[in-house]
Amino acid sequence: MLPRDIRYTKLRWLLTFLGLLLYVVDIWTDVGLSIKYLLDGDYICSALTFSFVLVGLLVTQIFSHAWYEDDLEDALINPRGPASVLGMSRGRLVVVHLCGAGIFTRYYHLLKSGFKVVWLGTGSLNEEEKKEAHHRLFCQATDLSMLKLFEAFLESAPQLLVQIYVVQNHGEASVMQYLSMVFSCFNIAWALVDYRRCLRRSLPHIQEMPSGSPTVIYLLYKLCTISSHILSYSLLLILTPYCVIALVAILWLLGTLWSHLLRTNFCSTRIHEMVYRGVVGFILTFTFFNVKGKDTKIAMVAYYFLYTIISMTSPLLLALLRPEVQTATFFIVISGFIFVGTILGMVFLVLYYLRLHPRRKRREADEVDGSGNRAEATGRMSNFLQP
Repeated sequence: MLPRDIRYTKLRWLLTFLGLLLYVVDIWTDVGLSIKYLLDGDYICSALTFSFVLVGLLVTQIFSHAWYEDDLEDALINPRGPASVLGMSRGRLVVVHLCGAGIFTRYYHLLKSGFKVVWLGTGSLNEEEKKEAHHRLFCQATDLSMLKLFEAFLESAPQLLVQIYVVQNHGEASVMQYLSMVFSCFNIAWALVDYRRCLRRSLPHIQEMPSGSPTVIYLLYKLCTISSHILSYSLLLILTPYCVIALVAILWLLGTLWSHLLRTNFCSTRIHEMVYRGVVGFILTFTFFNVKGKDTKIAMVAYYFLYTIISMTSPLLLALLRPEVQTATFFIVISGFIFVGTILGMVFLVLYYLRLHPRRKRREADEVDGSGNRAEATGRMSNFLQP
């Protein structure tokens, strides 16, 4: 029997299926809301809502296709040559991704492979082959979780910001707006935890993230900081949309420049690398990630110092420049959420990294043996964003 920490369990398989349902529902609610705006004659909100869905879909298809192409050329992952990967030829890969089905295809293969391993069993395999089968599942799950992370911050996070702003302006919200905001929050939370756990499990030299309090504290730290940041953006939107556009553009440029200066080497082509750095820059406008996989204590402190200034000053700035909102219920409630969320986020951040962050490397006995697994762990995945 394999140790539990290197097994892709039935619970993980069920959570993968649940993640697929959450992804579909999140997209469905956003598309439905876009159609509702269109029927109501609110063309700007309809275009914005739908454009975020398209951007998230487009970027995930680009990287999904690029990673499949990399796997086709990898002699260890695809030893039979560049004919196909997971039964798909180059032509089929192009068609699948042009149809926007890259993530669904990855879900299908992961669920299908996982079903064979965890439900039908691997009794005919020896211990080494079982380790390799489970490790391949974690590698597939990690690729998928990275794409979901891109989608969460390119689609769900800005979507949540726009819907909060619309509700603030109108003073009321429809059922579809509430559904869109709720599932956007769920999608962001799910993407963060799933990505962190899958990535740490797929890298043999790093200890897996423990369940229980470490996962809960990490999630609370991320949700508190991200939600307060989004709410501060929403208040600045009330002041003037151009203010937020300028602020986000500056933060995006700083994040992209930082990725460029760190000389990230995530992609196999220069064009994809430039797109990747742009995506990382946008993610950094909402939350911090370790871009290069190295010690970034100074960078994290600087980032959250700037984040705290933006979050804390946005309610004060709106109150000074728009005095009439000072007594508005929405302003008082959102300002309270921003202040409390920022403080709690910083408390959870310090608590997590001082007490709960897995620091010890995984014991040699727990590592997955075999040159193919080492190649997968030290290749694309070793260059993923480090939480």
